[in-house]
Amino acid sequence: MDRIIMHVDMDAFFASVEQLDHKEYRGKPLIVGGIGGRGVVSTCSYEARKFGVHSAMPTSKARKLCPQGIFIQGNYPRYAEVSQQIFDIFDHYSPLIEPLSIDEAFLDLTGMGRLMDDPLQYAMKLKQEIREKTGIVASVGIAPNKFIAKIASDLDKPDGLVVVAKDEVQDFLDPLPVRRIWGVGAKTAALLDSIHIRTVLDLRKLDYQRLRNMIGEKTAQHLYNLSRGLDERPVAPRGRAKSIGNEITFGEDIQTAEEALEVLLQLSVKVGWRLRKAGFKAKTIQLKLRTRDFTTYTRQKQLFEPSNFDNDIFTAIKELFQNLNITRNIRLLGVSTSGFGEMEAVSLFHDEKKDKLYQAIDGINSKFGKLGVTRGSLIK
Repeated sequence: MDRIIMHVDMDAFFASVEQLDHKEYRGKPLIVGGIGGRGVVSTCSYEARKFGVHSAMPTSKARKLCPQGIFIQGNYPRYAEVSQQIFDIFDHYSPLIEPLSIDEAFLDLTGMGRLMDDPLQYAMKLKQEIREKTGIVASVGIAPNKFIAKIASDLDKPDGLVVVAKDEVQDFLDPLPVRRIWGVGAKTAALLDSIHIRTVLDLRKLDYQRLRNMIGEKTAQHLYNLSRGLDERPVAPRGRAKSIGNEITFGEDIQTAEEALEVLLQLSVKVGWRLRKAGFKAKTIQLKLRTRDFTTYTRQKQLFEPSNFDNDIFTAIKELFQNLNITRNIRLLGVSTSGFGEMEAVSLFHDEKKDKLYQAIDGINSKFGKLGVTRGSLIK
């Protein structure tokens, strides 16, 4: 049975959600991400991309390229909410879904001929349902495997839909730049370019022994297979997360314990909210701290009882921070949790009053689209 793999990717997801929620952002260059001196662009609208702005670019560079842009930090609880709506839609289209990130996934359509007359029409129906229910535009690629499906979804953005049939694979791949192949980064691309290998066709015609001598057996085999459209990886639904955390890099180094604790409280609140939303309780709490000279410290503590309460997380983090005794020239702080247990596993020490308190807090934060409502006495 021939495989049919669909890759679905939301177009400029964070920026699209913001433009959906805020009329004043529509049609304008919008950049979402860290807005400080050391910030990084998470995503940007297509209006901003016309100026050369792209994801993972330093915000400082984005400001130079697009000084008229609108720069915002973003509303990540809101993005998670829309993402959940989209993945709920995916559940109606395939029994096998592999999330790649908050805004993209593989769907395995193999053997679903009775449920869809044509993969193209099926994809159009999916795109329409996502737009009608969430207001978000998706691009879709359909192909015999994951590698080609992902390339296809990216070729005609925004609002793209590209189908690559089994007998069209090589004609589809050959003209593409060699950088389109997974595993060909800047270094490998420069090496290949030095011997005039610039397209997938060029790579496919290159003598394998020469390729292996240049980049090694493992990478050579990988590129050999992909240049021929060979990718047998299954669509693999992922298990639950092994850790949940948040960290922040500062535009200017923190110089006091009070400033650091204020940030650690905010991070603890975000992590607590994410744990409760995921239905987890954490046994292990970890602090991450990086100084100006890029020395990184990690310290962790085991809780007596797994928890997803902000104050339990922050109390542990505060102790770890104070024991580390570093209060100056702090470049980065992070809070992460692991060792998860289900929320339903109620122990003898279960605090029902706290559960109700945090349910109320989460309700307020969800309603107003921000995190930060928590117990005011935690820092002191």
